[in-house]
Amino acid sequence: MAESIKRKFVNFKEGIAELMSKISLIAIGSSTGGTEALAAIIPKLRPPLPPIVIVQHIPPNFSRMFAERMNKESVLTVKEGEHGEVLQDNFVYIAPGGLHMALVKNRENKLQLRCFMAPPVHSCRPAVDVLFKSVAELVGDKALGVILTGIGHDGTAGLLEMKAKGSPTLGQDESTSVVYGMPKSAFESGAVDVQVPLDNMALAITSTVNKS
Repeated sequence: MAESIKRKFVNFKEGIAELMSKISLIAIGSSTGGTEALAAIIPKLRPPLPPIVIVQHIPPNFSRMFAERMNKESVLTVKEGEHGEVLQDNFVYIAPGGLHMALVKNRENKLQLRCFMAPPVHSCRPAVDVLFKSVAELVGDKALGVILTGIGHDGTAGLLEMKAKGSPTLGQDESTSVVYGMPKSAFESGAVDVQVPLDNMALAITSTVNKS
């Protein structure tokens, strides 16, 4: 009897732990039309939220200006990502133009940014796939992946890796995309769980995080 009760208690604790497990990171990729899409999403997001990391195809300097603009319009803290920066809840990190941005873990096992110069991927630097693949490797099913409007197929391979690890994934729908290239590629590859109109994307992100 005692052993049976102990077993039930262990199972109960495991069940509670599973229920309490949360999305601990949101990763977003975008390109053409992405600054407008992000401007429609970020100001609608409300804390508490896990860290949000974003790769938008954007030239150097423009990423900093865009981050500063979003910071003024958002209740979250929005900034250009810096190499070595440890991720914090309720912060949005936008990849610096001209550099790839990925995640690494420091000696305390905390996630931090790696911003680095390397050859372009899919003719892009920063590239969404670089970020998404590092998220898949380090965060697994505790991450939410989002692919927004853009030309080409950057982000598809990385989002597939995230989904293979158990991450929920969202993609912008065709009707609200300036260019239905990246979201289409990801969707047709099977990397996208749900296609979402831009006006509903902030709600979809928040609902997915809260339900996790």
